[in-house]
Formats: sequence, C-alpha cells, structure tokens
Amino acid sequence: MTNQITISSIQQRMAEGVPSGRVDEQIVRRLWWAALDTLQDEILLPMNLSKGLWLAAPLPALYEPKLLERLDGWVWAPDELSSLHYPNAALLPPSRTRSIHHDSTASFNRFPLREEDGHDPLLMIITPEVQVAIALQGKPGERNLLMRSDPETLKDLLKMLDLRLNNENSKQANHVREALAGLGQLRSNEDLSGIFWPLLASKMARIAPSLNIQTLPDKENVDELDNQTSGEILLLEALTHEVRTPLATIRTLIRSLLRRKDLSNVVLSRLKQIDTECTEQIDRFGLIFNAVELERNETKQSSLASTDLGEMLQMLYPAWSKQLDRRGIKLHLDLIPDLPHVLSDPQRLELMLGGLIDRNTRGLEPGGMLVLALRPAGQRLKLQIMGKPFHLKEKRNIANEENSDLGTVLSWNPSTGSLQLTQAATQRLLASLGGRLTRRRDSGLTIFFPIAGIK
Repeated sequence: MTNQITISSIQQRMAEGVPSGRVDEQIVRRLWWAALDTLQDEILLPMNLSKGLWLAAPLPALYEPKLLERLDGWVWAPDELSSLHYPNAALLPPSRTRSIHHDSTASFNRFPLREEDGHDPLLMIITPEVQVAIALQGKPGERNLLMRSDPETLKDLLKMLDLRLNNENSKQANHVREALAGLGQLRSNEDLSGIFWPLLASKMARIAPSLNIQTLPDKENVDELDNQTSGEILLLEALTHEVRTPLATIRTLIRSLLRRKDLSNVVLSRLKQIDTECTEQIDRFGLIFNAVELERNETKQSSLASTDLGEMLQMLYPAWSKQLDRRGIKLHLDLIPDLPHVLSDPQRLELMLGGLIDRNTRGLEPGGMLVLALRPAGQRLKLQIMGKPFHLKEKRNIANEENSDLGTVLSWNPSTGSLQLTQAATQRLLASLGGRLTRRRDSGLTIFFPIAGIK
C-alpha cells in the first residue's frame, strides 16, 4: 500500500465530497497565489504561532520568515532541485525588505518527488491552534483549489503522509511522529473554512484578472465610473500581478541553483546578479501594486503600530548601500540615538522607503551620495532623503527634472527613462502609512511621522 501513496492520491482524498472545479490552469494558479497570501498573512501570522510543522510539494509554499523559523518543514521536490534546503525558496517569496534582517537558521527536509506524484502544489500545516491543508487538483478545465480543515480529512492525510515517509525514510517518519506528539492536544478550528474563503474572495476581488481573460464591464458600471481612470487601475493591477508572479518563480529556481557546489565563480556571479535584479523588480512592482490597491479602495487604512524607524533604517542600510554601490552612489545614514517610536505599518513602510530611495537616486550619476537623516520635529520625527550630486552641473539638472504623469498612479521620467509613482500616489501611500510628505526644490524629500503614544 505504501508504494501507492502519491501526492496525487493525497490530493484526491482532499477532493472527496468537493464539487469539481470549473476553471482553467491560469485562474487556478491565481487562486493558489492568493490562498498562500491569505493563509499566511491574514490567518497564521496574527495567531503568533510558536511551534508546529508543515509539509509541501513540489516546492516549499511557506515563505513567511517568522513561520519558517518556528515550524518544522518537509518538502517533496524534483531531483533537479536536490540542493533545495533553505527557507527563502518559496513559490511566492516575500519582498526582500520583509526578510532582509532575519538571520534565520530555519530549514526543512527534502525528499524526491516521483513522476506519479504530479506537479500540483500541496501545503499542509499542523499546529496546536490550527490544522489546514490546501492544494490544487482536477482535470484541465475542471481545476479546483482545495482547502480542508475538518479533523477526519486531516487525520487521513497525516496517515497517508506517514506511510509515504515511512517507505522513503523511516528515520524522518519518526521525526514527523515526534514533532506531532510534541504539539500536544490539537484544537481544531471548526470555523476556519468560514474565515478562509471570505478572506480569499476579498483578496481576489482586489486583484484584476489577467489581460487575456478580462471581460468587458457592464455598460451600467461603465457609466458610473470614470472610464480612463478605471481602465488604468485595472491595467496596472493586471500588469503588476503578471510581472511579479513569474519573477518570483525565476528567483526560486535561481536560489536553488545557488546551493550547488559545482558552479564556477562566473556562473555564481551571474546567478546572484539575476537574483538581485529579480528581487528589485519584485519590490518595485509590489510598491506599485500597493499604490494601485489604495487607489481602488481609498478608504482602506493600514494597521498602524509602534515602529522603531531608526532601527529599521539601520537594519535596511546594508542592503540599500550594496544596491547603490553597484551604481557608484554612496549612502550616508545620519541618525541620533534614542529616538522615539513612530506610528506606521512596518512591513509596508519598508517597501515604501526602498521605493523612495530608488526614486531619489535615479538622477544621480556615479560619485553622488544619498543622505538619510532622521531627527525629532516637535511631536513628530522628520526623515529627510537628500541626493547630493558629484558635480554642481548635475545638481542643476536634478532640480530641473520634470516628470510626465501617465495617469493617477505612474509617472515617467524622460531623463532616466524610468517609471515611478506620481507625486500624488506617493503622498497617498505615505499618508496611509502615517507619514506626511513634503518636497522642496534642492532639499529632496521630507517625511513627517507621528510619534507613537502622543494623541
């Protein structure tokens, strides 16, 4: 019987009692990305889990650093990814800024994926507080996203995985049993399904469909919306989603190759360069997506919390400095000690600050410098971002730069050929993060953040 346990058979067990799907591969993959985001960002992370385990195929689908550090993992992956033993190789990784200061020692165990296992993804998470499995399954045109949290199904899935593991590696099978026993009594959440699906539906409603499957809007809706603005927002949402997804997959494969020991220095250097470029573009489009999402839902507010902005800048400084060094630009951080915390959204703020640094160095030539200065300003902290060119002539050129707005979200800089957020979109995004942006000629950007605890 153990030889008959495949990932596909596990997914078939999950599909029992579930109606067949009615979507194609493209749509079901979008459901998968959104399900991973929903499960980790909106369900698991807020629970502040301390222990547990996860099992996945054909690649590690868990990507949140905090979860990877606290949960033990087992992954069935293709032989081509035999060096896959590190946590940042998820199918949809977070932005670099979310994990850059995590000195994580998290890892997982890898087992070979057999041909009969198929390539549909599976993720199962078991903790004392929550037990859930998600997967894709179904024939072409009848694809389905499965989510099971009922005790009976999960018990069967664990039994099947135990048989599979015991057949492949009895030592690891014992480790899984010990890990399960170490969790103590499991408290199943009968309402998890009722929480997951509405959250997923809400996330999908905010993501524009792919350009080649986008349907024409009803005439009544068109009459109610500004055609140009609505079309632009839908287009940008679709583009950012379509760009980030393949880049994330490319980065996953690149990072798996970087673990190999038989690569020459030249190949390693090229792979690292590709990894860096993918990460930077994922971050850029992630920032654009945040701005577009805010544009569609102007009433949405980030969850503001006490944030140590000074510590954040110090943690992110090495990566920013390395990024600018490649362009011959120096980064100077000017901080004073013992600054109070501010009110902001730490995760989204990291991405925003990275975008501002990129924006304010586009016009700098090699030899220039970017200065970040953080100072008290009454009941706020003042963050100044100032570019200092190497030549005075360059300073005049920077001062005279004019961006051409391409709509409400994006603008184009003719001198650098780069796309960036419009001034209005930047101000709205910073305002949602607690910041107030001002800009003066020759003095760069200044952002004021409210000090935490002061009403």
